[in-house]
Amino acid sequence: MPSDPFKFKQTKEISRKDILLSVAREPESNRLFVGSSDSNVYLIDPAAEKAEPILLDGHSSYVTGIAVAGGFVVSGAYDGKLIWRDRKSLKTERVHKAHDKWIRAVEASPDGKYIASVADDMVCRVWDVASGKMKHELRGHESMTPSHFNSMLYACAFSNDGAHLATGDKVGHIVVWDMSSGKPVKTIESPGMYTWDPRARIHSIGGIRSLAFSPDNSVLAVGGMGKVGNIDHLEGKARLELFDWRAAKSIKVVECDKIKGLITRLAFHPKGDWLVGAGGDSKGGLVFFDAAGTKTLREESVPMHVHKFTATDSMDRLYLAGHNKLSIWELSV
Repeated sequence: MPSDPFKFKQTKEISRKDILLSVAREPESNRLFVGSSDSNVYLIDPAAEKAEPILLDGHSSYVTGIAVAGGFVVSGAYDGKLIWRDRKSLKTERVHKAHDKWIRAVEASPDGKYIASVADDMVCRVWDVASGKMKHELRGHESMTPSHFNSMLYACAFSNDGAHLATGDKVGHIVVWDMSSGKPVKTIESPGMYTWDPRARIHSIGGIRSLAFSPDNSVLAVGGMGKVGNIDHLEGKARLELFDWRAAKSIKVVECDKIKGLITRLAFHPKGDWLVGAGGDSKGGLVFFDAAGTKTLREESVPMHVHKFTATDSMDRLYLAGHNKLSIWELSV
């Protein structure tokens, strides 16, 4: 029987003084590594009664990406650095100046052998986790928007078989890469995620903020925000677009009825029961889509804007990280 998104409820809320910009789960213990606006990484056990965090410092700016891979936890920040820490000792093993501009995301391959980092230098770099050596440098995104402003490279995601990696930028350009060769195999456009105001504000908003492959790797889900009237605010509807990525064909676009702002994270249920996204505007939102992505099943307000979330392997628990809070949602029986 498919799991029921309507049976998810918030079971715990952990207050913070900072903004949590990234989160990754340690599989064996369900402890969480979170990246903070105070330039630090923290280890938190959400099952503990008081959930006292353990401090792991090392960055000098916002920690916007974090991944658990192999025996390491790797974090990336606006300082352009990637830091490898041993998962058991929590000691720093290596530090790379990985990018020339702000790192936006760090993701681990399904087998834990590689991590990918994307940044506003418009480069995706793939790293061998064990050695720290760079495997690929992927350049498929323009540094300037068509209106001659700096672009951003916000998101990346590995396919579930580890064979491909997708990257997405501010203007809605997506590249799917072959992981063995490092060559691009498909380019996709999702311009509905991007709003350019040439008159009142003369700048833009939006972009590809999240990517996820379906369990069978045939569909690429893209998250962001629909068209915006006043681009000084995240007032557009939260937006999902699904692609048959091998054909570079848009299958379906869904815009939320209640949730406004960005979808900053997407994840498929491992059995394909549904698809979940989170993000929001000044308020937070959690939204479940049906398995085909044709409609929203549930749109729920959450107590903060969500920057990232992670989940258990069975997707029966979600850990939402955002402004001044960590929110845990569980699937009741």
